[in-house]
Amino acid sequence: MFNAMLIEKDDQGYRTTVKNVDESVLPEGDVTVNVLYSTLNYKDALAITGKAPVVRSFPMVPGIDLVGIVEHSDSDKFSAGDTVLLNGFGVGETHCGGLATKARLKSDWLIALPGAFTPRQAMAIGTAGYTAMLCVIALEKNGVTPDKGEILVTGANGGVGSFAIAILAKLGYTVVASTGRVDESDYLKKLGASDIIDRATLSEAGRPLAKERWAGAVDSVGSHTLANVCASTKYGGTVAACGLAQGMDLPASVAPFILRGITLAGVDSVMRPIADRVEAWQRLADIIEPSVFDDIVQEVSLAEAQSVATDLMDGKVRGRVVVDVNR
Repeated sequence: MFNAMLIEKDDQGYRTTVKNVDESVLPEGDVTVNVLYSTLNYKDALAITGKAPVVRSFPMVPGIDLVGIVEHSDSDKFSAGDTVLLNGFGVGETHCGGLATKARLKSDWLIALPGAFTPRQAMAIGTAGYTAMLCVIALEKNGVTPDKGEILVTGANGGVGSFAIAILAKLGYTVVASTGRVDESDYLKKLGASDIIDRATLSEAGRPLAKERWAGAVDSVGSHTLANVCASTKYGGTVAACGLAQGMDLPASVAPFILRGITLAGVDSVMRPIADRVEAWQRLADIIEPSVFDDIVQEVSLAEAQSVATDLMDGKVRGRVVVDVNR
């Protein structure tokens, strides 16, 4: 038996509870991990609250991130006692995830915990920080350098947005943060934002082309916001898109792409090849200052995580939530 957050769906409806679960619930895998920490991401909150059909099979342990110590391994890649890290690969959606004290996983999904981070710090970064790093790498690969101009970060108070600001500022970019919570301006400026704009300026239907402003952008919002960001991106700029907090639709025009030659770079973190993951985590180790964790992170217990997931869906959570699954 082990302690887990479990999502069930049957004749009694869709429900999420924290309880002792038999190990028979765990799916097949060649590595068994004693989980130390997990996180709450937007996708986790969708799964826990049932606001979107994230979970594909039941019962399911949510949690798309985890860090823990290998208890047993049938793989030559890892041995008992190794500390390992996982982000994505459908965990928490089709394969039981990290919001539990035990997980059984495929070794092909795991990387060794980077030595620069403690287990708690790795989960403070989690998929959000790792995705933010992938977005920044996409901008860099498309030639968006600090001298090109302002970089916009939408959804700035969220996990991806918070880390994107911190990473970009550390690399010397001028960062503008878009948020619906302008009362959090001090927090965003402490992370490195030079200016704050209200998300309302981007969230409604706009013009096919707007005044050029952004050299690049990191967008976790989608829908009208992403369309407006593209419309106001400078000639040759790049927008890295990684989220859909406003919606999955993209009511945009081809004008920014064929008249200004901008690039819309889609960033997937779930199925990313291991080599890209290792690169992103190494870059994070080189860039992230330990003080960032104090500003971005709050820690909760496994029992508290369900109510915090509801707060996250209601837009009441800023930064990152680390879940200590053992308390």
